Amino acid sequence: MMVMDPYGATISATPEAATPFPHRKGVLFNIQYVSYWFAEAGGAAALQWSKDMYKFMEPYVSKNPRQAYANYRDIDLGRNEVVNDISTYSSGKIWGEKYFKGNFQRLAITKGKVDPQDYFRNEQSIPPLVGKY
Repeated sequence: MMVMDPYGATISATPEAATPFPHRKGVLFNIQYVSYWFAEAGGAAALQWSKDMYKFMEPYVSKNPRQAYANYRDIDLGRNEVVNDISTYSSGKIWGEKYFKGNFQRLAITKGKVDPQDYFRNEQSIPPLVGKY
């Protein structure tokens, strides 16, 4: 199944940098690719369908970077690399700019101020950026 959430109109009036959510001006839809399976063995076909659909849609979606919506976390975009028990900014930037575009560095700086030890961490949590930037 493919769900297309319409964007545009009022959502486009807010500047990209005003909130962490940057997908505004010029974005027509947010696309969700959904597949279901009910038996463990059935997962391979459903996952392959998702990958094929994602590839098929590539010419029609955002580029440089290809954007993603943070609440639909996609581990295929990348995972944090943890060094000395703290997520690295360089590994987070790979997926972070797809979710947050130009807001990613600002969010990482904020994380560096409120959670410099990276206590609140998952595979794609914003890494703390501290020091020179």
